[in-house]
Amino acid sequence: MLSVEDALNIVKTVSPRLSPVIVPIHEALGKVLAQDIRAPDPLPPFTASVKDGYAVIASDGPGEYPIITESRAGNDGVGVLVTPGTVAYVTTGVMLCPIPEGADAVVQVEDSELITDPSSDSKRVRIFSRTCKGVDIRPVGCDIQKDAIVLKSGELVGASEIGLLATVGVMMVKVYPTPTIAVLSTGDELVEPTTEHLNRGQIRDSNRAMLLAAAVQQHCKVLDLGIAHDDEEEIQRILDDAFSAGINILLTSGGVSMGDRDFVKPLLGKRGTLHFSKVNMKPGKPVTFAEIIFQSADATSKKILAFGLPGNPVSSLVCFHVFVIPAIRCVAGWENTSHLSRGLQTPWGLKNLGVHCVHQNYYLVIQGIRPVAGIEPRTVVPVRLGHSIKTDPTRPEFHRAIVRWRVNDGSGNPGFVAESTGHQVSSRLLSMKSANALLELPASGNVIPAGNYVSAIIISDISSVSMGEHSFSSDSASGLQGSVPQEITFKCQDVVCRVAVLTVSDTVASGAGPDRSGPRAISVVNSSSEKLGGARVVATAVVPDDVSKIKEILQKWSDVDKMDLILTLGGTGFTPRDVTPEATKELIERETPGLLYVMMQESLKVTPFAVLSRATAGIRGSTLMINMPGNPNAVAECMEALLPVLKHALRQIKGDKREKHPLHLPHHSQAAVLDGDDDTWDRSYKMASHPHPPPPPPSCSCGTH
Repeated sequence: MLSVEDALNIVKTVSPRLSPVIVPIHEALGKVLAQDIRAPDPLPPFTASVKDGYAVIASDGPGEYPIITESRAGNDGVGVLVTPGTVAYVTTGVMLCPIPEGADAVVQVEDSELITDPSSDSKRVRIFSRTCKGVDIRPVGCDIQKDAIVLKSGELVGASEIGLLATVGVMMVKVYPTPTIAVLSTGDELVEPTTEHLNRGQIRDSNRAMLLAAAVQQHCKVLDLGIAHDDEEEIQRILDDAFSAGINILLTSGGVSMGDRDFVKPLLGKRGTLHFSKVNMKPGKPVTFAEIIFQSADATSKKILAFGLPGNPVSSLVCFHVFVIPAIRCVAGWENTSHLSRGLQTPWGLKNLGVHCVHQNYYLVIQGIRPVAGIEPRTVVPVRLGHSIKTDPTRPEFHRAIVRWRVNDGSGNPGFVAESTGHQVSSRLLSMKSANALLELPASGNVIPAGNYVSAIIISDISSVSMGEHSFSSDSASGLQGSVPQEITFKCQDVVCRVAVLTVSDTVASGAGPDRSGPRAISVVNSSSEKLGGARVVATAVVPDDVSKIKEILQKWSDVDKMDLILTLGGTGFTPRDVTPEATKELIERETPGLLYVMMQESLKVTPFAVLSRATAGIRGSTLMINMPGNPNAVAECMEALLPVLKHALRQIKGDKREKHPLHLPHHSQAAVLDGDDDTWDRSYKMASHPHPPPPPPSCSCGTH
């Protein structure tokens, strides 16, 4: 069986982009531009006022002045010249108001007073404030310069883009068309949804209506092929009619399993190239994909993409989101064609989201932002599990869930929180009800504890979901299990320094409480990647306070996975269950007490109880192991204290003897100590212990000092 990523790569590789067409702008909505759009004239095309007020000559200053004209929207004030000692009333708003010739600034109406004189027909105004040339004036072309590119080829046309096209006078535009999609349901048991009374062995066809609606949501034209019985000749005839109708994509539901009346898969194989018929995923394993070259009556050939979707409703819709939408985007000219391709173009530039991983510095980038309305469906985002979830032992799973944005996702940071929709049986369409995301869960058979992070495909608008607490039906928790230790490996490319984070806690490992220190450590490491020489967290795990389990994961990470740095969190205190130092000491080959000293000094600034830490640190092979406290804030404090030296330490462990502190002088280069002179170590001690002005930047190969 193919993996989801391999199958998706095949779909994208054979999905051709349609030839561009020219359409009126109202038909361009939801389509991708196939041309650059330039502005034929500047915007604004004339000098305009920013505020309601008076166009003045700035050098006149405060005083009383006659109002020589009132320039409102349109041609008011055209041909009028503002001379020294005069002003013109100007407005702003929906329509641009031209500034009369001669004026070089605008005084807002709040800084003036209209003088009423019943004996005079002329109007006068008293200006209270002094202004400067150019204040509250929009010069010609300040928004858009003439000939500037306002929209680029490859951009998706939304409502604002339609408005921009109208602004620059482009009423016909070249775009890539969206495909025409035909939908067919197969099965002797299916009847039309309009059937009032079901006979024995009958069910109403839900897949066809669901898939047609899903295709329309993608701005596609649709063709309803109805229901076909499990009859090979009937299905063949319907497919021929669909191919002749000029479709681009065919969707069938049912008939792709291993039954003796499952005819769709063999028929697709006869008509074209069958690329795959099984994918290692849950739900949706029997999904089928074929490429058909259809010869029309005029001897022209056309490629048709055919997807044989499973008959179970949930499987069918999940496969639509995972495979069909990327195919639609390829055909429709999208540059970023798939939610599963990493390095996504999201509002915050999330990069390198692995199938089972999320870089936690995402939370630092968007801290304080509530970006619900900005998440487009089919975007992949990191989410924190609100409950523990049992994974499938053999197949990666797309778990239906409800995702919400929380000011505090449980880790002390803002972020997305995911709740399962309950029973995940593929025939149970209720599991899709209210679901706005598919959680990407690894195949392990273990339980991912509450509080851990996974990636999620957003499949619908999450702004419609209540931001408050959500109440679940009694069956919601039935898909959620008690927690057991779980290791999650992140797929991260081009990582110079690989970091693993181990949370040691009976509470977290049992699922009785969330992991707060793990996400905090990940955030600090990934946000400080540059300072750490390109370090990224590539693996996390949670284990109970048990020496054997701690040793097992530490030894695997150091000896097998060859991690550069391992951070353990928790289990360093005085209680009988605090055994992290004991487990670590049995593995390390060389101790590094200086790192512990630095952490202790930093922690003592916050609390005197820092002296109760029994943490240890040391080197095993080429891996540096450091015990840290379990308190999230203490984790951040210790990491901040170690940042100046960790990069050099990690390079030294790899054998780079040049990675000394920049102030270090090799012994053979050290000048002899003269009588009365301070010893080198004395000078070093004084520099470290007493305030002193920073030295000039010395040369350092790592570029951080």
